[in-house]
Amino acid sequence: MKVLLRPIEAFWNSEAKGGFLLFAMAVLAFVIANAGGYGWYTGLKETVVRLSVGEFALEKSLSSWIKDFLMAFFFLLVGLEIKREVVLGELSDLRRALLTILAAVGGMVAPALIYLGFNSGTPGASGWGVPMATDIAFSLGVLSLLGNRVPFGLKVFLTAFAIADDLGAILVIAFFYTSGLNFTALLIALGFFLLALGIGRLGVRVLWPYMLIGALMWFFTLESGVSPTVAAVLLALAIPLTRTVAIPDLGGQLKELAHKDPELLEAELGELEHVLGKAQSPLHRLEHLLHPWVTYLILPVFAFFNAGVNLSGAGFGTVGLGAFLGLLLGKPLGIFLICWLAVRLGIAALPAGVSWPMLVGAGFLGGIGFTMSLFVAALAFAEKSLLDQAKIGVLSSSVVAAAIGLALVSWTVKKRGGSSQT
Repeated sequence: MKVLLRPIEAFWNSEAKGGFLLFAMAVLAFVIANAGGYGWYTGLKETVVRLSVGEFALEKSLSSWIKDFLMAFFFLLVGLEIKREVVLGELSDLRRALLTILAAVGGMVAPALIYLGFNSGTPGASGWGVPMATDIAFSLGVLSLLGNRVPFGLKVFLTAFAIADDLGAILVIAFFYTSGLNFTALLIALGFFLLALGIGRLGVRVLWPYMLIGALMWFFTLESGVSPTVAAVLLALAIPLTRTVAIPDLGGQLKELAHKDPELLEAELGELEHVLGKAQSPLHRLEHLLHPWVTYLILPVFAFFNAGVNLSGAGFGTVGLGAFLGLLLGKPLGIFLICWLAVRLGIAALPAGVSWPMLVGAGFLGGIGFTMSLFVAALAFAEKSLLDQAKIGVLSSSVVAAAIGLALVSWTVKKRGGSSQT
Protein backbone atom coordinates (compact mmCIF):
# COMPACT_ATOMS: atom_id res chain seq x y z
CA MET A 1 0.00 0.00 0.00
CA LYS A 2 2.81 2.42 0.87
CA VAL A 3 4.40 1.94 -2.54
CA LEU A 4 1.18 3.10 -4.19
CA LEU A 5 1.05 6.17 -1.97
CA ARG A 6 4.64 7.32 -2.58
CA PRO A 7 3.83 9.51 -5.61
CA ILE A 8 1.21 11.39 -3.59
CA GLU A 9 3.57 11.70 -0.63
CA ALA A 10 6.34 13.03 -2.91
CA PHE A 11 3.98 15.55 -4.50
CA TRP A 12 2.68 16.62 -1.10
CA ASN A 13 6.17 17.06 0.36
CA SER A 14 7.49 19.08 -2.59
CA GLU A 15 4.44 21.35 -2.60
CA ALA A 16 4.84 21.86 1.15
CA LYS A 17 8.47 22.94 0.81
CA GLY A 18 7.53 25.27 -2.03
CA GLY A 19 4.86 26.82 0.16
CA PHE A 20 7.43 27.96 2.71
CA LEU A 21 9.60 29.57 0.03
CA LEU A 22 6.51 31.23 -1.43
CA PHE A 23 5.66 32.70 1.97
CA ALA A 24 9.23 33.90 2.54
CA MET A 25 9.33 35.77 -0.79
CA ALA A 26 5.93 37.35 -0.12
CA VAL A 27 7.12 38.57 3.30
CA LEU A 28 10.32 39.94 1.73
CA ALA A 29 8.34 41.92 -0.87
CA PHE A 30 5.97 43.24 1.80
CA VAL A 31 8.86 44.37 4.02
CA ILE A 32 10.65 46.11 1.13
CA ALA A 33 7.46 47.91 0.07
CA ASN A 34 6.85 49.20 3.60
CA ALA A 35 10.40 49.91 4.75
CA GLY A 36 11.45 52.66 2.38
CA GLY A 37 12.00 50.57 -0.72
CA TYR A 38 8.63 51.01 -2.42
CA GLY A 39 10.00 53.32 -5.13
CA TRP A 40 12.72 50.85 -6.04
CA TYR A 41 10.20 47.98 -5.92
CA THR A 42 7.68 49.63 -8.25
CA GLY A 43 10.49 50.76 -10.55
CA LEU A 44 11.69 47.18 -10.83
CA LYS A 45 8.17 45.95 -11.63
CA GLU A 46 7.70 48.58 -14.33
CA THR A 47 11.08 48.00 -16.01
CA VAL A 48 10.40 47.52 -19.71
CA VAL A 49 11.76 44.35 -21.29
CA ARG A 50 11.78 44.16 -25.09
CA LEU A 51 12.02 40.93 -27.07
CA SER A 52 12.84 41.42 -30.75
CA VAL A 53 13.65 39.10 -33.63
CA GLY A 54 14.18 40.96 -36.89
CA GLU A 55 11.10 43.06 -37.59
CA PHE A 56 9.13 41.37 -34.81
CA ALA A 57 9.15 42.97 -31.34
CA LEU A 58 7.23 42.30 -28.14
CA GLU A 59 7.55 44.88 -25.35
CA LYS A 60 6.14 44.49 -21.85
CA SER A 61 6.90 45.50 -18.28
CA LEU A 62 8.85 43.01 -16.17
CA SER A 63 5.77 42.31 -14.01
CA SER A 64 3.70 41.65 -17.16
CA TRP A 65 6.30 39.21 -18.49
CA ILE A 66 6.11 37.36 -15.18
CA LYS A 67 2.30 37.31 -15.20
CA ASP A 68 1.86 36.35 -18.86
CA PHE A 69 5.00 34.35 -19.67
CA LEU A 70 6.54 32.82 -16.54
CA MET A 71 3.15 31.98 -15.06
CA ALA A 72 2.28 30.14 -18.27
CA PHE A 73 4.71 27.44 -17.10
CA PHE A 74 2.87 27.29 -13.77
CA PHE A 75 -0.43 26.84 -15.58
CA LEU A 76 1.13 24.22 -17.86
CA LEU A 77 2.13 22.27 -14.74
CA VAL A 78 -1.36 22.72 -13.25
CA GLY A 79 -2.86 21.44 -16.51
CA LEU A 80 -0.60 18.37 -16.42
CA GLU A 81 -1.59 17.69 -12.81
CA ILE A 82 -5.28 18.05 -13.64
CA LYS A 83 -5.01 15.64 -16.58
CA ARG A 84 -3.09 13.11 -14.48
CA GLU A 85 -5.64 13.28 -11.68
CA VAL A 86 -8.60 12.96 -14.07
CA VAL A 87 -7.10 10.02 -15.99
CA LEU A 88 -5.27 8.12 -13.24
CA GLY A 89 -5.70 9.80 -9.87
CA GLU A 90 -8.27 10.85 -7.31
CA LEU A 91 -10.54 12.42 -9.93
CA SER A 92 -10.57 9.38 -12.24
CA ASP A 93 -13.49 7.66 -10.50
CA LEU A 94 -16.58 9.87 -10.35
CA ARG A 95 -18.00 8.45 -7.13
CA ARG A 96 -14.66 8.58 -5.34
CA ALA A 97 -14.00 12.08 -6.66
CA LEU A 98 -17.52 13.43 -6.11
CA LEU A 99 -16.86 14.85 -2.64
CA THR A 100 -13.74 16.61 -3.91
CA ILE A 101 -15.52 18.06 -6.95
CA LEU A 102 -18.49 19.23 -4.88
CA ALA A 103 -16.13 20.77 -2.31
CA ALA A 104 -14.42 22.71 -5.11
CA VAL A 105 -17.79 23.96 -6.41
CA GLY A 106 -19.00 25.01 -2.95
CA GLY A 107 -15.62 26.55 -2.21
CA MET A 108 -15.90 28.74 -5.31
CA VAL A 109 -19.56 29.77 -5.30
CA ALA A 110 -19.80 30.85 -1.64
CA PRO A 111 -16.74 33.17 -1.74
CA ALA A 112 -17.93 34.78 -4.98
CA LEU A 113 -21.38 35.44 -3.48
CA ILE A 114 -19.89 36.95 -0.31
CA TYR A 115 -17.61 39.16 -2.41
CA LEU A 116 -20.51 40.36 -4.58
CA GLY A 117 -22.51 41.06 -1.43
CA PHE A 118 -20.03 43.84 -0.67
CA ASN A 119 -19.24 44.96 -4.21
CA SER A 120 -22.27 44.38 -6.45
CA GLY A 121 -22.97 47.47 -8.54
CA THR A 122 -19.59 49.06 -7.73
CA PRO A 123 -16.37 49.36 -9.79
CA GLY A 124 -14.99 46.51 -7.69
CA ALA A 125 -17.63 44.01 -8.84
CA SER A 126 -15.33 42.62 -11.53
CA GLY A 127 -13.15 41.07 -8.84
CA TRP A 128 -15.72 38.40 -7.89
CA GLY A 129 -13.27 35.72 -9.08
CA VAL A 130 -10.51 36.82 -6.72
CA PRO A 131 -11.57 34.80 -3.62
CA MET A 132 -12.47 31.64 -5.57
CA ALA A 133 -9.13 29.82 -5.78
CA THR A 134 -6.90 27.91 -3.34
CA ASP A 135 -3.10 28.03 -3.35
CA ILE A 136 -1.91 24.39 -3.43
CA ALA A 137 1.68 24.99 -2.33
CA PHE A 138 0.83 27.38 0.50
CA SER A 139 -2.06 25.31 1.90
CA LEU A 140 -0.11 22.04 1.84
CA GLY A 141 2.90 23.83 3.29
CA VAL A 142 0.84 24.92 6.29
CA LEU A 143 -0.69 21.45 6.75
CA SER A 144 2.78 19.86 6.59
CA LEU A 145 3.68 21.62 9.86
CA LEU A 146 1.69 18.88 11.62
CA GLY A 147 3.81 16.15 10.02
CA ASN A 148 2.67 12.53 10.12
CA ARG A 149 -0.09 13.23 12.62
CA VAL A 150 -2.34 14.37 9.75
CA PRO A 151 -4.55 11.56 8.36
CA PHE A 152 -3.45 10.64 4.87
CA GLY A 153 -7.05 10.92 3.71
CA LEU A 154 -7.02 14.62 4.63
CA LYS A 155 -3.82 15.21 2.64
CA VAL A 156 -5.31 13.52 -0.42
CA PHE A 157 -8.60 15.42 -0.04
CA LEU A 158 -6.89 18.81 0.25
CA THR A 159 -4.55 18.08 -2.68
CA ALA A 160 -7.31 16.83 -4.99
CA PHE A 161 -9.67 19.60 -3.89
CA ALA A 162 -7.06 22.28 -4.62
CA ILE A 163 -6.38 20.80 -8.06
CA ALA A 164 -10.12 20.69 -8.88
CA ASP A 165 -10.39 24.21 -7.51
CA ASP A 166 -7.60 25.33 -9.84
CA LEU A 167 -9.51 23.84 -12.78
CA GLY A 168 -12.52 25.95 -11.84
CA ALA A 169 -10.34 29.06 -11.55
CA ILE A 170 -8.86 28.39 -15.00
CA LEU A 171 -12.35 28.17 -16.50
CA VAL A 172 -13.29 31.45 -14.81
CA ILE A 173 -10.17 33.13 -16.22
CA ALA A 174 -10.84 31.74 -19.71
CA PHE A 175 -14.49 32.79 -19.88
CA PHE A 176 -14.71 35.94 -17.76
CA TYR A 177 -11.32 37.65 -17.64
CA THR A 178 -10.65 38.40 -21.28
CA SER A 179 -10.56 41.72 -23.08
CA GLY A 180 -11.23 42.87 -26.66
CA LEU A 181 -11.19 39.48 -28.37
CA ASN A 182 -9.26 39.18 -31.63
CA PHE A 183 -11.09 36.21 -33.15
CA THR A 184 -8.56 35.72 -35.95
CA ALA A 185 -5.71 35.27 -33.48
CA LEU A 186 -7.93 33.08 -31.29
CA LEU A 187 -8.77 30.79 -34.22
CA ILE A 188 -5.08 30.48 -35.11
CA ALA A 189 -4.31 29.54 -31.48
CA LEU A 190 -7.08 26.92 -31.56
CA GLY A 191 -5.63 25.58 -34.82
CA PHE A 192 -2.27 25.02 -33.14
CA PHE A 193 -4.08 23.34 -30.23
CA LEU A 194 -5.72 20.91 -32.67
CA LEU A 195 -2.28 20.28 -34.17
CA ALA A 196 -0.93 19.45 -30.70
CA LEU A 197 -3.86 17.06 -30.13
CA GLY A 198 -3.15 15.49 -33.51
CA ILE A 199 0.52 14.75 -32.87
CA GLY A 200 -0.46 13.45 -29.44
CA ARG A 201 -2.89 10.99 -31.01
CA LEU A 202 -0.15 9.93 -33.44
CA GLY A 203 1.97 8.95 -30.45
CA VAL A 204 4.72 11.57 -30.69
CA ARG A 205 6.67 11.13 -27.47
CA VAL A 206 9.48 13.69 -27.73
CA LEU A 207 8.59 16.95 -26.01
CA TRP A 208 10.10 19.60 -28.29
CA PRO A 209 7.26 19.58 -30.90
CA TYR A 210 4.73 20.23 -28.12
CA MET A 211 6.85 23.05 -26.72
CA LEU A 212 7.22 24.66 -30.16
CA ILE A 213 3.48 24.46 -30.78
CA GLY A 214 2.89 25.70 -27.24
CA ALA A 215 5.01 28.80 -27.88
CA LEU A 216 2.92 29.63 -30.96
CA MET A 217 -0.30 28.97 -29.01
CA TRP A 218 0.94 31.28 -26.25
CA PHE A 219 1.68 34.14 -28.68
CA PHE A 220 -1.59 33.99 -30.60
CA THR A 221 -3.63 33.57 -27.40
CA LEU A 222 -1.89 36.66 -26.02
CA GLU A 223 -2.74 38.53 -29.25
CA SER A 224 -6.37 37.34 -29.04
CA GLY A 225 -7.03 39.08 -25.71
CA VAL A 226 -7.46 35.83 -23.75
CA SER A 227 -5.01 35.22 -20.90
CA PRO A 228 -2.12 33.29 -22.50
CA THR A 229 -2.03 31.01 -19.47
CA VAL A 230 -5.14 29.33 -20.89
CA ALA A 231 -3.03 28.20 -23.86
CA ALA A 232 -0.66 26.49 -21.41
CA VAL A 233 -3.52 24.50 -19.86
CA LEU A 234 -4.83 23.46 -23.28
CA LEU A 235 -1.35 22.35 -24.31
CA ALA A 236 -1.16 20.15 -21.20
CA LEU A 237 -4.34 18.36 -22.27
CA ALA A 238 -2.70 17.41 -25.59
CA ILE A 239 0.42 15.80 -24.10
CA PRO A 240 0.13 11.97 -24.00
CA LEU A 241 -0.14 10.10 -20.72
CA THR A 242 0.40 6.66 -22.26
CA ARG A 243 3.48 4.46 -21.90
CA THR A 244 5.10 2.48 -24.71
CA VAL A 245 5.81 -0.43 -22.40
CA ALA A 246 3.40 -2.04 -19.92
CA ILE A 247 4.44 -2.25 -16.27
CA PRO A 248 4.53 -6.11 -16.23
CA ASP A 249 6.80 -6.07 -19.30
CA LEU A 250 8.98 -3.44 -17.65
CA GLY A 251 9.36 -5.66 -14.58
CA GLY A 252 10.45 -8.57 -16.75
CA GLN A 253 13.03 -6.50 -18.63
CA LEU A 254 14.46 -5.09 -15.39
CA LYS A 255 14.73 -8.57 -13.85
CA GLU A 256 16.54 -9.79 -16.95
CA LEU A 257 19.05 -6.96 -16.68
CA ALA A 258 19.46 -7.51 -12.92
CA HIS A 259 20.52 -11.14 -13.41
CA LYS A 260 23.37 -10.26 -15.75
CA ASP A 261 27.00 -10.44 -14.70
CA PRO A 262 27.87 -7.25 -12.71
CA GLU A 263 30.79 -6.58 -15.06
CA LEU A 264 28.48 -6.71 -18.05
CA LEU A 265 25.73 -4.70 -16.36
CA GLU A 266 27.68 -1.44 -16.52
CA ALA A 267 27.71 -1.73 -20.29
CA GLU A 268 23.94 -2.21 -20.22
CA LEU A 269 23.19 0.99 -18.29
CA GLY A 270 22.25 2.76 -21.51
CA GLU A 271 19.75 0.01 -22.26
CA LEU A 272 18.40 0.32 -18.71
CA GLU A 273 17.84 4.05 -19.14
CA HIS A 274 16.12 3.37 -22.46
CA VAL A 275 13.78 0.80 -20.86
CA LEU A 276 12.89 3.15 -18.00
CA GLY A 277 12.37 6.02 -20.45
CA LYS A 278 9.78 3.99 -22.37
CA ALA A 279 7.93 3.31 -19.13
CA GLN A 280 7.49 7.02 -18.43
CA SER A 281 4.85 8.95 -20.36
CA PRO A 282 5.64 12.32 -22.00
CA LEU A 283 3.26 13.94 -19.50
CA HIS A 284 5.15 12.52 -16.52
CA ARG A 285 8.51 13.53 -18.01
CA LEU A 286 7.38 17.11 -18.56
CA GLU A 287 5.74 17.27 -15.13
CA HIS A 288 8.94 16.13 -13.42
CA LEU A 289 10.96 18.56 -15.52
CA LEU A 290 8.76 21.56 -14.72
CA HIS A 291 8.02 20.91 -11.08
CA PRO A 292 11.26 22.15 -9.45
CA TRP A 293 11.42 25.23 -11.71
CA VAL A 294 7.83 26.19 -10.99
CA THR A 295 7.97 25.41 -7.26
CA TYR A 296 11.33 26.94 -6.42
CA LEU A 297 11.68 29.74 -8.99
CA ILE A 298 8.56 30.81 -10.89
CA LEU A 299 6.06 30.92 -8.01
CA PRO A 300 8.45 32.63 -5.56
CA VAL A 301 9.30 35.25 -8.22
CA PHE A 302 5.58 35.80 -8.87
CA ALA A 303 4.96 36.14 -5.13
CA PHE A 304 7.77 38.69 -4.79
CA PHE A 305 6.43 40.84 -7.63
CA ASN A 306 2.83 40.77 -6.38
CA ALA A 307 2.90 40.80 -2.57
CA GLY A 308 4.64 44.15 -2.14
CA VAL A 309 1.70 46.36 -1.18
CA ASN A 310 2.48 49.66 0.55
CA LEU A 311 -0.01 50.00 3.40
CA SER A 312 0.37 53.78 3.65
CA GLY A 313 -1.06 54.24 0.18
CA ALA A 314 -3.80 51.60 0.23
CA GLY A 315 -7.03 51.14 2.13
CA PHE A 316 -9.00 47.98 2.81
CA GLY A 317 -12.22 49.14 1.14
CA THR A 318 -15.11 46.94 0.01
CA VAL A 319 -12.86 45.11 -2.47
CA GLY A 320 -10.43 44.14 0.28
CA LEU A 321 -13.27 43.25 2.64
CA GLY A 322 -14.99 41.12 0.00
CA ALA A 323 -11.76 39.26 -0.82
CA PHE A 324 -10.93 38.84 2.89
CA LEU A 325 -14.30 37.49 4.01
CA GLY A 326 -14.85 35.58 0.78
CA LEU A 327 -11.70 33.54 1.36
CA LEU A 328 -11.81 33.40 5.16
CA LEU A 329 -15.51 32.57 5.61
CA GLY A 330 -16.79 31.64 2.15
CA LYS A 331 -14.29 28.84 1.57
CA PRO A 332 -14.89 26.81 4.77
CA LEU A 333 -18.62 27.56 4.73
CA GLY A 334 -19.11 26.54 1.09
CA ILE A 335 -16.93 23.43 1.45
CA PHE A 336 -18.57 22.25 4.68
CA LEU A 337 -22.19 22.83 3.62
CA ILE A 338 -21.96 21.09 0.26
CA CYS A 339 -19.95 18.16 1.69
CA TRP A 340 -22.36 17.75 4.61
CA LEU A 341 -25.31 17.72 2.21
CA ALA A 342 -23.61 15.18 -0.09
CA VAL A 343 -22.84 12.84 2.82
CA ARG A 344 -26.35 13.18 4.27
CA LEU A 345 -27.85 12.33 0.87
CA GLY A 346 -25.61 9.27 0.64
CA ILE A 347 -23.94 10.27 -2.63
CA ALA A 348 -20.48 10.68 -1.07
CA ALA A 349 -18.53 9.75 2.05
CA LEU A 350 -15.84 11.41 4.13
CA PRO A 351 -12.28 10.22 3.43
CA ALA A 352 -10.90 7.56 5.79
CA GLY A 353 -9.77 9.02 9.11
CA VAL A 354 -11.28 12.44 8.42
CA SER A 355 -13.85 13.95 10.80
CA TRP A 356 -16.14 16.92 10.26
CA PRO A 357 -13.99 19.29 12.36
CA MET A 358 -10.97 18.23 10.26
CA LEU A 359 -12.92 18.98 7.09
CA VAL A 360 -13.76 22.46 8.41
CA GLY A 361 -10.05 22.94 9.18
CA ALA A 362 -9.22 21.90 5.61
CA GLY A 363 -11.86 24.39 4.44
CA PHE A 364 -10.02 27.19 6.22
CA LEU A 365 -6.75 26.06 4.61
CA GLY A 366 -8.64 26.29 1.32
CA GLY A 367 -9.07 29.98 2.19
CA ILE A 368 -5.37 30.50 1.47
CA GLY A 369 -5.86 32.04 -1.96
CA PHE A 370 -2.50 33.68 -2.57
CA THR A 371 -0.97 32.76 -5.98
CA MET A 372 -4.12 32.17 -8.02
CA SER A 373 -6.11 34.88 -6.22
CA LEU A 374 -3.37 37.46 -6.80
CA PHE A 375 -3.20 36.36 -10.44
CA VAL A 376 -6.96 36.82 -10.91
CA ALA A 377 -6.79 40.20 -9.15
CA ALA A 378 -4.14 41.35 -11.64
CA LEU A 379 -6.52 40.38 -14.48
CA ALA A 380 -9.60 41.89 -12.84
CA PHE A 381 -8.32 45.35 -11.89
CA ALA A 382 -6.52 47.86 -14.05
CA GLU A 383 -6.95 50.56 -11.39
CA LYS A 384 -4.08 50.40 -8.89
CA SER A 385 -6.15 51.34 -5.83
CA LEU A 386 -8.62 48.49 -6.41
CA LEU A 387 -5.79 46.05 -7.14
CA ASP A 388 -4.03 47.02 -3.90
CA GLN A 389 -7.27 46.55 -1.95
CA ALA A 390 -7.69 43.08 -3.44
CA LYS A 391 -4.07 42.18 -2.62
CA ILE A 392 -4.44 43.33 0.99
CA GLY A 393 -7.64 41.28 1.33
CA VAL A 394 -6.02 38.18 -0.17
CA LEU A 395 -2.79 38.42 1.82
CA SER A 396 -4.49 39.11 5.15
CA SER A 397 -7.09 36.38 4.69
CA SER A 398 -4.39 33.89 3.67
CA VAL A 399 -2.50 34.51 6.93
CA VAL A 400 -5.61 34.37 9.15
CA ALA A 401 -7.08 31.35 7.33
CA ALA A 402 -3.75 29.51 7.61
CA ALA A 403 -3.62 30.13 11.38
CA ILE A 404 -7.23 29.07 12.00
CA GLY A 405 -7.00 26.02 9.71
CA LEU A 406 -3.74 24.86 11.28
CA ALA A 407 -5.08 25.32 14.83
CA LEU A 408 -8.34 23.50 14.07
CA VAL A 409 -6.71 20.52 12.34
CA SER A 410 -4.06 20.31 15.09
CA TRP A 411 -6.70 20.34 17.84
CA THR A 412 -8.77 17.69 16.08
CA VAL A 413 -5.78 15.43 15.46
CA LYS A 414 -4.73 15.67 19.13
CA LYS A 415 -8.28 14.94 20.23
CA ARG A 416 -8.36 11.80 18.07
CA GLY A 417 -5.07 10.57 19.48
CA GLY A 418 -2.34 11.37 16.97
CA SER A 419 -1.10 9.47 13.96
CA SER A 420 -3.51 8.26 11.30
CA GLN A 421 -1.04 7.45 8.58
CA THR A 422 -2.01 4.76 6.10
